[in-house]
Amino acid sequence: MKTITKKRLNCLVVDDEPFSIEIIRNYIEKVPGLFFKAKCGNAIDALRFIQEHRVDVVFLDINMPEVTGIQMVKSMTDPPLIVFVTAYPEYAIKGFDLDVVDYLLKPFSFDRFMKAVEKVYSKIGAEQLEDGMSDGFIMVRADKRDYKLKLADIFFIQSKGDYLKIVTSSRSYLMHGTMQNIMGILPENQFVRVHKSYIISVPKIKYLEGNKLFMNAIVIPIGKVYRDDLLKALSRENL
Repeated sequence: MKTITKKRLNCLVVDDEPFSIEIIRNYIEKVPGLFFKAKCGNAIDALRFIQEHRVDVVFLDINMPEVTGIQMVKSMTDPPLIVFVTAYPEYAIKGFDLDVVDYLLKPFSFDRFMKAVEKVYSKIGAEQLEDGMSDGFIMVRADKRDYKLKLADIFFIQSKGDYLKIVTSSRSYLMHGTMQNIMGILPENQFVRVHKSYIISVPKIKYLEGNKLFMNAIVIPIGKVYRDDLLKALSRENL
């Protein structure tokens, strides 16, 4: 069996406005699969950082002093994926002439940010196949650390407001994120949403009883609107 995971992307934020950097950083830290690598207040520092570190995506302000974002991109022979960020819509055409992934016009919502992230993953062929269920993993940021979690160790994921609680065979992890976003990076043949607040690992299920499912001592409620999806997932598991 093969599972699908998304590559972790190292993100660099380049902007001369600290407030704008913090907004983007907050958005990045809410998305599983994205990692806030660093921030730079100008293009010169950013170019130096890119030469010395692995950077997959740059969220790049256009209108900066001395060297603009457009000039920075033009100066690179093999740039990372670029998402332009600016308050000036007239730069959009110039930005797309440089084959950037997307153009975010300040101020932008988290939903609009996620559309840019989807374009990034589409650009690089986001889904990567891992051989064997035990080899599949996701990167999780919790307690200011990045954890590599084996998919086979995860029992369930519970939504808690703006956070997700990921419960594994050894411990639990609390991270920023939404159910929609985490479902986007979990393999459909292994995980299914069974309730508005729960995603479960199908291989971990022992049995169903009424509107509940059991994983050894763990009991998870089954939402009425999610029951059909659960039954389909169980049918695929038995094929």
